[in-house]
Formats: sequence, structure tokens, C-alpha cells
Amino acid sequence: MILKPLEQLPKTPLTIKRALLSVSDKTNILPLAESLHAANVTLLSTGGTYKTLQEAGIPVTEVASLTGFPECLDGRVKTLHPIIHGGILARTSFGPDNNELRRLQIEPIELVVVNLYPFDSITARSDVAIEEATEYIDIGGPTMVRAAAKNFAHVTILSNPNQYYTFLSEFDSHSSISFQTRLRLAQQAFKHTFEYERGISNYFNSIIHTEPNQPLKDEAGNTKKEHIVMKTNFHVNSPLHNYLRYGENPHQNASIYGEPDKFIDCLHGKELSYNNYLDIDSALRLYEDFSETNPTCAIFKHTIPCGVASASTLNEAYKKAFSTDKVSPFGGVVLCNTLLDIDTAKAIDSIFTEIIIAPKYSDETLELLTQKKNRRLIQILAKQKLGIQKQYRSIFGGVLVQELNNIATDTASFKVVTNRQPTPREMQDMLFAWKIVRHVKSNAIVFAKDEQTLGIGSGQTSRVDSSEIAVSKAAKEQHSLVGSAIASDAFFPFSDGIEAAADAGTTAVIQPGGSVRDQEVIDKANELDLAMVFTSIRHFRH
Repeated sequence: MILKPLEQLPKTPLTIKRALLSVSDKTNILPLAESLHAANVTLLSTGGTYKTLQEAGIPVTEVASLTGFPECLDGRVKTLHPIIHGGILARTSFGPDNNELRRLQIEPIELVVVNLYPFDSITARSDVAIEEATEYIDIGGPTMVRAAAKNFAHVTILSNPNQYYTFLSEFDSHSSISFQTRLRLAQQAFKHTFEYERGISNYFNSIIHTEPNQPLKDEAGNTKKEHIVMKTNFHVNSPLHNYLRYGENPHQNASIYGEPDKFIDCLHGKELSYNNYLDIDSALRLYEDFSETNPTCAIFKHTIPCGVASASTLNEAYKKAFSTDKVSPFGGVVLCNTLLDIDTAKAIDSIFTEIIIAPKYSDETLELLTQKKNRRLIQILAKQKLGIQKQYRSIFGGVLVQELNNIATDTASFKVVTNRQPTPREMQDMLFAWKIVRHVKSNAIVFAKDEQTLGIGSGQTSRVDSSEIAVSKAAKEQHSLVGSAIASDAFFPFSDGIEAAADAGTTAVIQPGGSVRDQEVIDKANELDLAMVFTSIRHFRH
């Protein structure tokens, strides 16, 4: 093999005499073909593309007549032939290649227009069978795309209909295509085939890993402790969505990858920042826990809820959530789980709020809230699962991967461990607090009553400290904790935690349990006439 460094590749403009067109997505293929024909370019084509051009009256040669070998196996083999790939891969600036083309009677192909079968959209259907899915695995298409992209010094590759207009603008102006354009199109082509192969790989991974809670067995066949099946190799391949102004701090570069636009639409305001995306993600997690039939507002600061409430109206829910902590919401994020009406919007508008999130906005509301140009208005596009089943965190030497903490609250697994049973109201308050505490940074404490948070303590190294912060916040806002419920994201290691809560007025406690001192805590709860529930589920958030 004779290798040529990049600087020795021919960088002269490329004249196009022959083009091969074979596309799955036929958007704008006719205008492209008509322009090429008008420029005296010979057109070659296959299958459905050939039929489309022929029916439009555009002169075109079928690949089968060129190769002397018909399409076969129900169209599975069309272009996999030396006459085609020799024409694409030939280095026409290299004498020996030209000699071989003449000996084999192969003519070079200077333009390849190919896009691939819609594998991702087919496999996105819930009813697709593997037999149908495999028929949408393109073989000849990626081969031609890669061949043309590899030989970009002598071939132009168009792998997306969005490229046709720019291509024709240059071709019509100069009757040729520059080296820089060919190089750029080659890069886009390799990205196209890479993402295509990624989709196929992801599909096969999804149908193989069908038992997410499969237990491991030891050599004797005995079940070991439950273990979530993880892939043996870790890959995350997501398309670039946007470059961000900076990361968590101005000196950090940042980008976002994936398809966040499937879930949210930024209706107004500046581009979202790195921190904005984190805040919105935290808000959307909580959004999934509340039904739109129960108007709920949550206020976040630095990804942590500082007030949450449900009520008969959204306006009342916002006012109750805001009253939890009237200082932290400044510059924060407000989440509404139903149509944002004008009365609630006026209340939110009374202080500086950086982001407002809602599934719907009234026209009157949008007119009011868009008056502040820097405020971001986010619309939730669908009440659906967010699509992320794993969480990733990079550490020294590797990446930590875990399942998302989205386990459903199962009251059937709750266990009342005290002598006194909770009243229906206390159980309702405990369930509300338990919904919220999973979204608070550990150590996390939430006091709640009547579907309203009264005090939230988060991010402390001591559970007692978090409890004291929550109590002090409630006192600052003049919220009585008498008759409230307290939720803790992890067990109380000592009885002093619930004793302090009882002193503040709490009558019901919900926590995971699991401490070696559980009985000591239970005894103290009985002594204080508290009702206490163990959930057996921990909700650490670090």
C-alpha cells in the first residue's frame, strides 16, 4: 500500500463527471438530479432511487446494467461490486490507479449521494419485531458512504439532504467542488455512519439485556445478593446538541450532548447554561412524581427544592411553596405541573426568577412573562419518562454508572414500627414529605403538613444539623411544626434526631430504617407517642 500524507493529497477543485445516487430519504433528490443532469453529469442509480428519477424523466443509468449483475436477494445486494467501489475508491491523481481502471474498464465516480435506511425510527416503534428491524440494517449504503468519504481527495460525498443546497451553490458557481468542502463533507459522512452503527448497537443491546434485575449466582448455583446487570463495556455516544457559554464556573468549558429538545422547549430568554440544565433536570425529576390533576409548585435553587406545595389552585400552591423559604427563591427556578395561569404568573413575576417551567402557558401569561428578556421560559413537551435509566459520574481513572433513583413509592411495603398507628392525615403528610426528600441533597430532612413543605434541611454532614436547619427555616417563616410529619432520606442513627423533631412539634416520622440502633429509635418514638413508618428504601443523593 502506498500512503500519501495529507499535505500531498491533491487539493485542486474537483470536476464531477459521474454521480451515483442511492438514497433512502428522497427529500430534494429530484432538484439535485435535475441540476446535475443540466451540468452534463452522468447519473447512476439503484432500486427506488432509480425508479424515482426515471419516472421524473431524468436520464439515469441503472447500476445493474453497468455491472452486468442484477440486484439480488430481494434487494439485499445492489452496489457491492468492484465496478462500483473501484470507481469510488480510485485515486485518479495516482498513475497506477488510472492504469488499473483502464485495464479493468472501470470509470471513476466523482460524486456519491447516499443516505441510509431509517433504522432508528423503525426501532423506536414499540411493536417492531427483530425480523423487521434487521431488514433496515443498511449494508451497501454505509459501504459506499465510507468509501467515498475515505477518498475525499477525489470524491464528493453527500450523506444528508440538508447538504444539497450548499453543494449546488458551490457547484453552480464554480463547476467544481473545493478540497475544503470535500473534507468537511467527509467528516459529516463518517459521523453519519458512526451514529447509524451506534443505533444498531444500542438496539441489539436493548433486546439482549431484557432482565435488569437478574440475580447473580455463585458456583454452586445459589443466588448471591441482588445485582443490577450492567454492560461489560461502557459507551456513551450522543450527538453534540450545543456548545455552552461555560460550565459550572466561567473558567470551565462545557457542551451538552443528546436530544434535550425532545423533552423541553425554551420559549423565551437567553440560551440555557450548564447550571440551567442541571436545575431543569432536577425539576423535571420532581415533576414526574406529581399528577397534573393535583396542582403543584416547586421552587429550586442549585438543584435543591427550597419549597414545594400542592393545593386546589396553582396560585395557592405557589404561595405555599414560596412561604417555605422566602429568601432562597430569588434567582431560582419555579416548576409548575399544570397550565401556568395569569394569577400565578403575576405572583412569580413579583420577584426575580431565572427559569420558569410548565407544561402549558396561557397567552396572557406569556405576554406578561416575556417582558423580561433574560428570563427563561421552559415548556415541558410531554408528560413522559425522561428516558434516562442510568446516571454517570466521572471519577479518577473511570466512570461510575448507576440506575436512576426512580423507584416507585410502594405503600404496601411500608411498615408501621411504633405502637401508635398514624392517622390518615399523618400518613398523607408523611407520603408528601417522602416524595420530596428523595430530591433533596443528603443528609436530607423535610418537614411537611397539609401538602406543603414547612422546613427543608439539606447537604449537611450531620442529620441532626439538617434537622436543625429545617426547624430554623420553619421558625424564620413563622411556620408551626406542631402536628407535622418529618421525612429523612436515610435512617436516624440515634434517637436524638426524632427527639429533636418531636420537641419541634412533629407527630409522625417516615424513614428507611436499617440502623443497628433502630430499636432504640423505636423505643424513643413510643415514649414520645410518635407514629413512625419504615420504608426500607434509602434515598441518598450526593
